Amino acid sequence: MGGILEPGVAFGRVVRRLRQNAGLTQEQLAFEAELRRTYVSILELGQQQPSLATILKLAAAFKLPARDLIGLVENELNTSD
Repeated sequence: MGGILEPGVAFGRVVRRLRQNAGLTQEQLAFEAELRRTYVSILELGQQQPSLATILKLAAAFKLPARDLIGLVENELNTSD
């Protein structure tokens, strides 16, 4: 299963983990972040990378500073080697 983890995939894993830990459905997270549920799904699957605006919306929905959300993604990238 080697290879380098793509940033979009790492971001998706982090978003899914945070969402599940918060006990939210994709629909609930989408509502909180003012996004479409289908877009949340696409992000979680790593099929698209988020814009800065999306990162800020998701961080706010999780009640995290955006830098903490990015830090979690960096950790995911570093630990998946």
